[in-house]
Amino acid sequence: MTEYIALGIVLLTALYAIKVYNNLVSGRNSVENAWRQIDVQLKRRLDLIPNLVETVKGFMAHENDVLTEVTEARTRAYNAGTRSEAIESNNLLSNATANLLAVMENYPDIKSQGNVSDLTEELTTTENKVAFARQHYNDVTTNQNNRVQQFPSNLIASLFKFALEDLWELNADTRQAAQDAPKVSF
Repeated sequence: MTEYIALGIVLLTALYAIKVYNNLVSGRNSVENAWRQIDVQLKRRLDLIPNLVETVKGFMAHENDVLTEVTEARTRAYNAGTRSEAIESNNLLSNATANLLAVMENYPDIKSQGNVSDLTEELTTTENKVAFARQHYNDVTTNQNNRVQQFPSNLIASLFKFALEDLWELNADTRQAAQDAPKVSF
């Protein structure tokens, strides 16, 4: 009789461990999927920015610093190797793009150009999609990180080397750049 109880306890423990492991795998896959959704929007933004910069370059000849900042930030984002590098470089690109859009407000000739207006609208829509994808990524990542850290799933997570995932956060430089965004007045 005690053998059956012991066998039942071992079997329930094994089933629980399998369930926890499967939840960890599912969470890791959800984080990866959420990252890929961000990646799709970031690539779309990377494709739109050169067109916008090229279109407004003639109108904003003396705003080379802003155009250079956007171009350099795009290159850095394009070349990001790790997830944390991608997060940091895309935060900088978001700020540079916001600065470009704010400076463009000072040029009525630019705003009257149909293709600039279309590109700006597409970029704004893409930025909104990036923001929603980031929020979803952080939600999924937080859930996974909770599973990796909470007892007793942390025992299974450490046994199978599940690691904490990076959240999409603003670093100090990015926060400061957002606060220092140019002021537009008419």
